[in-house]
This record gives sequence, structure tokens and C-alpha cells, in this order.
Amino acid sequence: MTGTGLPNFDHAVQTANTWLIDVAKATGEEEDRHRAYRLLRAWLHTLRDRLPTDVAAHLGAQLPTLVRGVYYEGWDPHPTPVKFDRQEYLDRFGHEASLPAEDAGDIVRAVTAAVFLHIPPEQLEHVFDALPKDLRSLVTPEAQESGVGAGDGGRHGPVPAGRGEAQR
Repeated sequence: MTGTGLPNFDHAVQTANTWLIDVAKATGEEEDRHRAYRLLRAWLHTLRDRLPTDVAAHLGAQLPTLVRGVYYEGWDPHPTPVKFDRQEYLDRFGHEASLPAEDAGDIVRAVTAAVFLHIPPEQLEHVFDALPKDLRSLVTPEAQESGVGAGDGGRHGPVPAGRGEAQR
């Protein structure tokens, strides 16, 4: 990868690439960063639109620069939160991610596990607490929902260890 010569820009690109690599690994497509981008973008937008505005802004503040730009892309905070149930959540996510409907639930949880590598669990728990219980159980990896893994930075399943600190 060619650097820009601007350390802050290069760091932002490197951090975004790290997020995409972790999403790709978590979702079982380690070689496809285009797919990882689509999945992360769909995850961010679907969650953002269901959150109250103040919680959505709180989550945005936790994201690294380029990921934050993706998160806020196209956002209109006035109608948020958009009320939708579990199936509508999956439908919205699947549509934006270009996924078959039957894969959406597992992929949502896998992307969440990857995000837990970069945002401290207590920060994400604050965000997830703003969701209705049926949606919270959808986006939260099972081990995190039960409190297991709270001390491991949220590392679950196929997501690699070693990047538990928040990156900006």
C-alpha cells in the first residue's frame, strides 16, 4: 500500500484496513475486503438508524476516522431512532450487505465480534443497552451477552486476538 506522506492519513487508512481484515476473518472471507467493507458498512448503518440520536453519536465518537466517515455517510438524525423489529433489522442489514436473508443473523453477530476487538466492551454494551431486548440479542455475540469473555476484550469465535485496544 502506498502511503500519502501524511502520517495522520496513513494511520487512518491503516486502522480502517485493520478493521476490514478483522471483519473479513470474523465472517470467514479472509481474502475479500470489498465484502468486509460492505458488511461493516451495513452493520454500522443498520445499528445507527435504530439507535436514539445521542447514543448513535456516542458510538460514532468511538470509531476511528475513516470508519466514522462510513458510519455517518447518508445519516439523517431527525427520524432516528427508526423503529423496526428483529426481522426488519435483518432485512435491512441483509439488503445493504447484499446477503441472502438466511445468512444475515450469523453475519451480524460475526461483525459485532470483530468490532469488539476495537471498541471496549463497556462502550458497546452502553450502545446495545439502548436497543430492545430482541435486537440486543441479535447483535450481541452469545458469549458477550452471557457475560463470558468480558475480560478478553470481546474476542469470540474466529476473530483473532491481539487487537483489543480501541484504535483511532
